[in-house]
Amino acid sequence: MSDADHDAPPQDPAAGGDAGHERIFLVVVDETEEMAVALHYAARRARRTGGRVALLHTIEPGDFQHWAAVEDLMRQERREEAEQLLQRLARDVVDICGSPPAIYLREGDTRDELLALIAEEPSISILVLAAGTDTAGPGPLITYIVGRMSGTLRIPITIVPGSLNDLQLDAIT
Repeated sequence: MSDADHDAPPQDPAAGGDAGHERIFLVVVDETEEMAVALHYAARRARRTGGRVALLHTIEPGDFQHWAAVEDLMRQERREEAEQLLQRLARDVVDICGSPPAIYLREGDTRDELLALIAEEPSISILVLAAGTDTAGPGPLITYIVGRMSGTLRIPITIVPGSLNDLQLDAIT
């Protein structure tokens, strides 16, 4: 099940990207190098368009579910690490765009929680992902979203090349 801790953006259903409404750029937070590129792109776009960034991080279920005490301890440790990561990234967002991001911390499969959040939060306007830079392809989340879900999402997806540097990001945002 989902455990959402969030500083939710405005609940105005019309804010889904229509002209005159605050755009919410959603970034999926993980440990990949390219995530930083997606984060910086989203923060720069939010600054230039008067929008806001939202950060989603999911805590995947552990492998020790048959040992409840061990699983509870591991879940608490993963949650504390996730909260620290989100706070650090939130400071980066504030430094770039001047406003704090909405933060969503959930437990479950990243794909499922991402789709659920987009369905639950009508204020989210754009999903921003960065493609992996190695030869294995753009990454499993992009492959899944673009391959299976792109035609059913209610919001556009921006895929940023994960190899872009800050100067290149400034030029395109």
